[in-house]
Amino acid sequence: MALAFTKMHGAGNDFVVVDCRSTPLGLDPAAIRRLGHRHFGVGFDQLLTIEPATDGESAWAYGIWNNDGTTSGQCGNGVRCVAAWLARAGLLAAGATRLQSPSGAVTVELLDDRRVRVDMGEPRFDPMALPLDVAVEADRYTIDAVGQPVVVGAVSMGNPHALIEVDDIAAAPVGVLGPQVAHAAAFAHGCNVGFAEWRGRDAIALRVYERGAGETLACGSGASAAVAILHRRGRVDADVRVSLPGGVLDIHWDGSGHPLWMTGPAAFVFEGTWHD
Repeated sequence: MALAFTKMHGAGNDFVVVDCRSTPLGLDPAAIRRLGHRHFGVGFDQLLTIEPATDGESAWAYGIWNNDGTTSGQCGNGVRCVAAWLARAGLLAAGATRLQSPSGAVTVELLDDRRVRVDMGEPRFDPMALPLDVAVEADRYTIDAVGQPVVVGAVSMGNPHALIEVDDIAAAPVGVLGPQVAHAAAFAHGCNVGFAEWRGRDAIALRVYERGAGETLACGSGASAAVAILHRRGRVDADVRVSLPGGVLDIHWDGSGHPLWMTGPAAFVFEGTWHD
């Protein structure tokens, strides 16, 4: 088969975007893994599809697949790329536009500097939203990860996130501890794992291990989750710049009862056709 695609990235978090407005994707998990392979395929952190909306209120919908063939409920960098793709195709009106994600509706807005602002919704700290197997909601949880206790914060941004605070982001054990926490028994469906270094009330550094993709250069929902958790702990203010290996994302959250807003870049790389 021949599959036309657009390669994009948001702060280094890279995507293959496929136009499925008239034809469903039609790839099984094994084919998605072949497409996502960085040596034998195109390579991506996530595959995004542009689809007709079904909720009766959104302009368009999008689907998300990790490079291991599993699905995801949300992708903050991905929705910015979806918005930029739609805008380039003349399918995104000026001002705020509602899009349907796998985990619910989000609102996007293109800014004059080519960045995209996204309403990520209100962070959900209820353990059942992740789900997380604990008895009582708290700011910190101690979970078992391969026999060792690990202290994490946890929140859902449409997908589940755990956060570990570290003193030195460069030395954070992302490759070892990341998958151990991501697949800990306490998280019934796994989770994405952020490692955050606090740099002030308006700045953090972050690395993220994503379930289904491994460590990525940036994670929009992970940046949102990190700020939400640290804001709830009283560690950061409403506006926070999050420095990730691939770039910077700006997060704004006024706290409980308010949506969280993420702003960042979306870049086109190339167009191509994959032959499987």
